[in-house]
Amino acid sequence: MEIRNAHLYDFPKYYDLVYGSDWKAEFDFLEDCFERYTSRVVRRLFEPACGTGRLLYRFGKAGYDVAGLDLNEQMVDFCNARLKRHKLPQAAFVGDMSDFTLKKKCDAAFNTINSFRHLGSQEQALGHLRCMANAVTKGGLYVLGLHLTPTAVPPLEEESWAARRGNLAVLSRLWVAEHNRRRRFERVGMSFDVYTPSEQFRIVDETKFRTYTAPQMQQLLAEVPEFEVAAIHDFSYEVDTEVIVTAATEDVVYVLRRC
Repeated sequence: MEIRNAHLYDFPKYYDLVYGSDWKAEFDFLEDCFERYTSRVVRRLFEPACGTGRLLYRFGKAGYDVAGLDLNEQMVDFCNARLKRHKLPQAAFVGDMSDFTLKKKCDAAFNTINSFRHLGSQEQALGHLRCMANAVTKGGLYVLGLHLTPTAVPPLEEESWAARRGNLAVLSRLWVAEHNRRRRFERVGMSFDVYTPSEQFRIVDETKFRTYTAPQMQQLLAEVPEFEVAAIHDFSYEVDTEVIVTAATEDVVYVLRRC
């Protein structure tokens, strides 16, 4: 198979096929959170690191006023083209999720698939949370999902997904190439095996994720008193099932309420 070294986020069509197919559980969970954890009527939504807009356009079709931000221009173009196809405002824009300002505050925001860990320093993470505190209206929500680094059990080292749409199939694989707890990063390899009627090839990429143990995440959130933790769930996306974070916990979804 031909190997192509490239940035996976520059291929939104393939990225969306892999990560956009399993959207329904997240969508329903987020709507349940809007109903359960805030007394506000949620109309305006914002997604930092919106990517292809896999959830954003569906919320738009459901009647919400949506907007999104992403650092990758190709992702933003893909997202806006999708919004346009569905007769929705092209409300995604290129920006840094650790340094931005919204023109209008949102009632709720979400970032559910680990994008937060792309922020490589404490300063960037705090900058993001403070930007979000300024973006979310009082009483509103920010639903933040990420993988913690467990300290009581070995962390997950490899994941894979496969998806098909028509004549296009993509097999995605992610593996941890290096884990440095002292410097708090994971060096992660990522690949897409792409199958079309005319060719087969593999796109290979590498990225770094900042790591968080449960106490480190708790300490970070404590530095942004504008948010309180309303609930903690996991990637099963069951609003009736909250989790207690322990040294063995890996998947978490923090429901943060703006004070």
